[in-house]
Amino acid sequence: MNAPHALQSQSQSQSQSQSQSQSQGLPAELVDLAVIGGGAAGLNGALMLARSRRSVVVIDSGTPRNAPAEGIHALLGNEGTPPADYLARGRAEVRQYGGLVVAGEVASARAAAPSAEGDLRFELVLADGRTLTARRLLVASGIRDELPEIPGLAQHWGRGLVHCPFCHGWEVRDQAIGVIATRPASLHQALMFRALTEDVTVFAPGIEIDDDARERCEALGITVRESPIQEIVASEDGGITGVRLEGGELVPRSVLTVATVMTPRLDGLEDLGLEIEELPGGMGQKIATGFAGATEVPGVWVAGNAADPMAQVGASAAGGALAGGHIQGMLVMADADAAIAAHRARRAA
Repeated sequence: MNAPHALQSQSQSQSQSQSQSQSQGLPAELVDLAVIGGGAAGLNGALMLARSRRSVVVIDSGTPRNAPAEGIHALLGNEGTPPADYLARGRAEVRQYGGLVVAGEVASARAAAPSAEGDLRFELVLADGRTLTARRLLVASGIRDELPEIPGLAQHWGRGLVHCPFCHGWEVRDQAIGVIATRPASLHQALMFRALTEDVTVFAPGIEIDDDARERCEALGITVRESPIQEIVASEDGGITGVRLEGGELVPRSVLTVATVMTPRLDGLEDLGLEIEELPGGMGQKIATGFAGATEVPGVWVAGNAADPMAQVGASAAGGALAGGHIQGMLVMADADAAIAAHRARRAA
């Protein structure tokens, strides 16, 4: 089961911005860069190119991974900013420098025949039939989080159900936290949250726990329950009351945390032939990248969670900026090569 990416409605500012972008058509002429994904990575990559006087189009599906969260945390200068407000500002900044941000979903993306001079070309088709041709691609489509199949769990994602102690830890400090173990590494997750509260219970049905992990839990007062989970029980106000185990026992908890299985969003991007890597410890998958997000597919870069599933907003934005700078460097070289070829042709005429 894929965890929901946008259970809550977006803020009014985001909705207005997306409504405006939906009315914008795609340029018929060739653009320098198409960005697939309008999150922090995609927008920051677009900003780098737009400020370099490149033609840039961002295709934004409007379903950011952190949409259910109330605020962004551990990002200097943006502490507590609602994700929708942060992205609305980012879209405005890209547009300020001539970039185009368009609401839509990519139905297909593929390499096309290069120009007569050998410069790369990519063709994108959106779900509504609009098309776009670009010289380079930045894939910043993000990831999907797969939750364990436990009744009543998914509805709390991004609120009472969290996954990152840095993103949400301060907000859940001193509360009764339950760690739903999905793999042995979840015991380390329990240690991370134990630094925030003295009341931690690990629910680890079917998970192999070695002696060292058990001793750490015992020394820190972390309770380990290995009975199967029957359901997550909600409170009247929509929060979490606790975890009901097989047999009926209810273990009171106000917050749950879980390590998801993460996979890159590749819908419509299959024809690009991007290489997929397995993450260690059953964490999921990522798109294989090299320096600055470059891939083995010429002309395609990847930034954000699709390349680094563990990256928070700040790191994702930084990855987009790094990729954008590298793309600009490659475009400059391609333009210089074309200018040399034209110069030689004129001299030979």
